[in-house]
Amino acid sequence: MRESAGTAQRENGTAWARVFAVEPPRPKVVVKADLLPALTVLSMVGLLGIPIGWIWSMLAPPQRMRVVSADRDPVPLQLESWHRFDDLAIFLLLGFGAGLLAGIAVWLLRERRGPVILLAAITGSVFAAWLGMRMGIAFAGGRYTITDAPAIGDVVVKGPVLESGWALLAQPLGTALAYGTLAAWNGRDDLGRRLG
Repeated sequence: MRESAGTAQRENGTAWARVFAVEPPRPKVVVKADLLPALTVLSMVGLLGIPIGWIWSMLAPPQRMRVVSADRDPVPLQLESWHRFDDLAIFLLLGFGAGLLAGIAVWLLRERRGPVILLAAITGSVFAAWLGMRMGIAFAGGRYTITDAPAIGDVVVKGPVLESGWALLAQPLGTALAYGTLAAWNGRDDLGRRLG
């Protein structure tokens, strides 16, 4: 009987200890120490736009057009205008894939995990998508230049184009999705910044 009373008292004491336990303070967001690494992340992710633009210029299909008169622009052949969508879709897929890879790579910077680096990676992805659009169109324009003046009835090849600004959203979306998924999966208050 005394044993059970002592056991009940100990259990009751541990229950009160759990209620009044002092939790360690939550880690705060580190801003000042992460600013220089964030600038590095922004520039490195932003430079991804150059290879994305080059790969897009190699993969995107050109548009074949017929010259109908000297004073009018060439007219696309039948079904060739659909390549404008193909060009956009290829760029979106390349950007989304590069964004996923950038988000995973930035997450692997364990000592710098947090919202400052995430915002830098997303901003760098927006810049990379913009740079990829500009460089891709420039690379494609150099690849599909018309050297001789075409005659009426000739079929010329026009380089791929990106006509929608929505193409800028795929890469930042991929970066935020990858980083956010890994942060949610982590489940630690400090996102595993401390190496101990």
